Amino acid sequence: MKIICIGRNYAKHIEELANERPENPVVFMKPDSAILPKRNPFFIPPFSNDVHYEVEVLVKINKVGKHISTKFAHKYYDTVGLGIDFTARDVQAECKKKGLPWEKAKAFDGSAIIGEFYPKEEFNLENLSFQLHKNGEVVQDGNTESMLWKVDELVSYVSQFFTLKKGDIIFTGTPAGVGKVVENDVLTGVLEGRKAFEIKVK
Repeated sequence: MKIICIGRNYAKHIEELANERPENPVVFMKPDSAILPKRNPFFIPPFSNDVHYEVEVLVKINKVGKHISTKFAHKYYDTVGLGIDFTARDVQAECKKKGLPWEKAKAFDGSAIIGEFYPKEEFNLENLSFQLHKNGEVVQDGNTESMLWKVDELVSYVSQFFTLKKGDIIFTGTPAGVGKVVENDVLTGVLEGRKAFEIKVK
């Protein structure tokens, strides 16, 4: 399976990182080795002093698709979840400064937290509320209504470049409020009031 991630999909997050607003979705990948096994803590990698959390709504692809029309995109996933795209911000900044790819900052081992998935029929994907709590305090509070590109538009867009296969996961972008993690932090993801994951930082 593959993990397809979308960057810069919430205007306020673009502003907080002083990035340029894109004309099309920003797409990058994580390998399956980036997935943090269930119930494992997240270990801050030794090559970074500035790892940030980024909570995101996830969709899991349920059948093969290529060149999917937006109006049919809903047929290619039936569950929705929540996760974290961990980012080594210092490594990313250095790569961007040199005009280099930044997979080292985004795709390292353990950088993808994948929480529980729920039937999509239980939610309104156009108005889906989600939060990240850090040590009991809300640090990110997002809603899919603020997405620049909606879920079905993203499924359609990425399918123009990559054949989507059963089990692939799309990270749909993070809202404002990203920040640094330190040892002993506890991060809890909440999707429409349901606890989707909880991890400890080591």
